[in-house]
Amino acid sequence: MTRNAAPRALPAATKRALKILFIAKHVHWEGGLHPSDGTHATYHREMRAVLEGIGVDLQLADSYEALFAAPDADFVFPLLNRGGFLNSEMLLPLLCERSGIPYLGASPILRGLSDDKHLSKRVAAARGLPTAPWAMFRHGVPADLSIVPPARKWVVKPNASSASWGISAAHDHADIAAAVGKIHKEGHDAIVEPFIPGHDIEVCVITLDGAPFILPVQMVEQHDPNYLRTYLEKRNLVDGQAYDIRPLTDERILREAERQSLEMMREFLPFDYGRFEYRLDHRTGELSFMEVNLNCNLWSRKTIAIAAAQLGWSHAELIETILTESLARQGLLARTYDRVAA
Repeated sequence: MTRNAAPRALPAATKRALKILFIAKHVHWEGGLHPSDGTHATYHREMRAVLEGIGVDLQLADSYEALFAAPDADFVFPLLNRGGFLNSEMLLPLLCERSGIPYLGASPILRGLSDDKHLSKRVAAARGLPTAPWAMFRHGVPADLSIVPPARKWVVKPNASSASWGISAAHDHADIAAAVGKIHKEGHDAIVEPFIPGHDIEVCVITLDGAPFILPVQMVEQHDPNYLRTYLEKRNLVDGQAYDIRPLTDERILREAERQSLEMMREFLPFDYGRFEYRLDHRTGELSFMEVNLNCNLWSRKTIAIAAAQLGWSHAELIETILTESLARQGLLARTYDRVAA
């Protein structure tokens, strides 16, 4: 349950003793919106500024090559998630494991489980959580549309998409076949599920004192519940915004979202920070599990920062808390005292 809490701060000894490698695709970006990644570049540059402001001994890199040979670093802060190939979000954690370097966030296997929407929905179903029926179409296997659940309208998207890239609406099986074919042609798996008119419920979770801590739950309220948000909107590459993010105030829905999230967390701990997402049917008030987003977007204008601000935390305090708790979990805070004393 969400409760009042104070942010955590890194000890000065840790800031002096630990070398932290921050890897992000746009860590050296100096412009405004990126032509294809939009605000993702702004986000990476902001995160660099936040870490510099915290005062850690910071090293910078913008590619996987930084970890091909073991770097001179004690800890990695990985944000290179969209590397241009399937399952790229797993590579930095894998390279860290290969070199034996602690890093922020979930393990590679948990990152893979969370980013596979089909497998995450199987976890939810096994845990007894309601989730919309779905059909999975792996790349390289002929698409059998007979397994598509009945609906008046469907959502078709890459199975490992982020920020809704590649998402589209389908109104008949011909639309579905075309959308799945396009996703397969680009080398990705596709998932199809009925479109639920309504709003997204987002439950952001961090760690405090070694335990999961649920930040204030948010509703992404659509101006039109029948509208499907796109990648261009989420990356601010088009004018206008068809939704508002606001605190979820309905007590029944709030408690149910927290309950379902606590149930799902059992499968994904430890993950340092993440977001559990649900779809609220505006006609029935029913809540359905949608997906898990471990290592979610930490930008100051995204849900997790908005939720932390409702506790009175600044964006920098949120980032420092997440970093502090991860270092503590992996035994690095105690090690810094030893090194400084030596």
